[in-house]
Amino acid sequence: MALQVAEMLSTYPKDLGDIDQSRLATCIEECLRCAQACTACADACLSEDMVAELTKCIRTDLDCADICGTTARVLSRHTGYDANLTRAVLEACAQACKACGDECERHSKQHEHCAVCAQACRDCERACRELISTLG
Repeated sequence: MALQVAEMLSTYPKDLGDIDQSRLATCIEECLRCAQACTACADACLSEDMVAELTKCIRTDLDCADICGTTARVLSRHTGYDANLTRAVLEACAQACKACGDECERHSKQHEHCAVCAQACRDCERACRELISTLG
């Protein structure tokens, strides 16, 4: 099922301003995808026999999932838009994705769910940084 992010953005009754709507839509989508991947990866880690060795990965997954979900929600709201807050949230999300991607990468050869999650984190980090670069 395709996300309807761009369609929802196009229905906003006011002008969205100078923000690059294509990058905004992509960033929201990547945040939602990453939140799901991180949640699923944490759950998969909990099912592994070596769960004690994956504690940091689980924690990083859950932190990243929460931050990505929050970022998607903040980016989806435009009434009373605050560029400084948006930039800060995007920076936090990019940082969380980098940390999670790095941690999952450490386990990616042993656990395919970590490889999938690491890629989702890299994609989301890139989308956040690309959107940041367009903010005034």
